[in-house]
Amino acid sequence: MNSRTNIASGAKWEDVVGYSRAVRIGNVVEVAGTTAVDERGEIVGLNDPYEQTKYVLARIEKALIQAGASMQDVVRTRMFVTDISKWEEIGRAHGEFFKYIKPAASMIEVKGLISPGLLVEIEVTALLQDSQ
Repeated sequence: MNSRTNIASGAKWEDVVGYSRAVRIGNVVEVAGTTAVDERGEIVGLNDPYEQTKYVLARIEKALIQAGASMQDVVRTRMFVTDISKWEEIGRAHGEFFKYIKPAASMIEVKGLISPGLLVEIEVTALLQDSQ
């Protein structure tokens, strides 16, 4: 049986809501929806979808590394955005991380995220070649 590893980011909401930043079971790592909120609870890149996307993907990369994975292992990204007309800015940041990896990707416009200043939320699935 594969063991389960929960990866915490330290966000206060993880215990309140009951979730982990990432979960690894065998060779699969799922990273929860991630937004551009820093350790102080401040929004990074206010009104800037490109900066928010870059920050989110850097946070995701950190969680993947903690789970024993990397961005090269990502097979799926899901981008939830509050303004689809900003897709090029969001896509440009996504491309800076995934230009050569090219995971399957979705970008979905949503009515809103947990805080009005948040423009992008991203979740990923990574599949490692060798299970630990």
